[in-house]
Amino acid sequence: MLLVTMLCYLFFYTGRHNFGWAAEGMGRELNLNREMIGWISSAMLMGYALGQLINGGLADRYSPRMMITAGALLSVGANFLISFSGSFYVILMLWGLNGYFQSLAWAPGGRLISNWWAKEERGKAFGFFTMAAGSSSAVTFLLSILLLQQGVSWHELFRIPVLLLLFAALIFWALARNTPSEKGFADLYSEEKQDTDRRGWAQRYAEVLKHRKFVTASVAIGFQSMARYGLIVWVPVHYLGGDWKSNPQYLWVAVLMPLGMSLGAVSFGALSDTFFKGNRPATIRMGMLASALITLSIYYIPVHSLVMEGALMFLAGFFVYGPQANFWPMSSDLLGEKLVGSGIGLMNMCAYLFAAMGEPLLGRVIDKTHDTASIFLVISAICILCACIISFVSYKNDNQLKPLL
Repeated sequence: MLLVTMLCYLFFYTGRHNFGWAAEGMGRELNLNREMIGWISSAMLMGYALGQLINGGLADRYSPRMMITAGALLSVGANFLISFSGSFYVILMLWGLNGYFQSLAWAPGGRLISNWWAKEERGKAFGFFTMAAGSSSAVTFLLSILLLQQGVSWHELFRIPVLLLLFAALIFWALARNTPSEKGFADLYSEEKQDTDRRGWAQRYAEVLKHRKFVTASVAIGFQSMARYGLIVWVPVHYLGGDWKSNPQYLWVAVLMPLGMSLGAVSFGALSDTFFKGNRPATIRMGMLASALITLSIYYIPVHSLVMEGALMFLAGFFVYGPQANFWPMSSDLLGEKLVGSGIGLMNMCAYLFAAMGEPLLGRVIDKTHDTASIFLVISAICILCACIISFVSYKNDNQLKPLL
């Protein structure tokens, strides 16, 4: 069940991380400045944040299998409609809706994995799931670069990559099951699950909001996600902004960033369970401070070596995204098994709400400075903020952890 959920999510970002690669061509054709591009990106993130608030709670009551499949199919449809659009406002609306459709996958996926994995191994399981998300960025970047080098227009970047998501969603629907009992095995934590089903949507979120440490961690992931999406959306713009056709090899440097994200996710998941003995906040703080140093280095150190630039991009992705794998298990660590989906939904809502606020800001910074490299300086400051905030969260993780107020 972990593998088939990972397979589906491996291609989910073909329906949203394609935007950064399409933005430059879209902006030229439709006469959009960088701040307007930032608002379109923000619309998707706002739709995603709203979706997490809604769908996280629903994942604790309804079928994750159905929700994930529906989200994939609707996202494919939204991408195709955008590819035929020529209006800023139409694209803004459709991309916002696409954000909501994309939100139908993460919290339900977390719920499904939590249904199948016991808490003593859940850090590793969520590490692999988060690795699939990071790998999805790498797949999307790779496909987008290959298409751009074939001379396709930005329209095709919304049509071709999402075909992989369509096929992956159909495979997921055929193979995935929500709980062990659907395959003839005993369910984990069945009594707690039944108790959760009797609560209303508002009751579950009200209980989540009582946990101060969980709310603090949700604010911290907001800044982590702001830094992550700052890289995902604006690094392609950074490399496409110049005369990239005269040095096309530099586009491949960008692929190393999501590759680093993918490996960072699975590495930080294992680090949290082993070396840090379940101390997820300490693992997150270490990663975010390292990412702050690396993005600062990208801004200040002049790099003329393809190898060195690739290494810095890889490390930036590794450390800015890896810590995210340690946020999701905190939902069960701090809230207990009853509220896993609701906790993940609220946390991911905060993540994308903050990321949405960051996109127009970064676009405006580029418009004002006329230098795409300035985003790395801003992202470094954001990473430091995340590290400071997560330092206020501490708890001792064990297999009988009770909710901490």
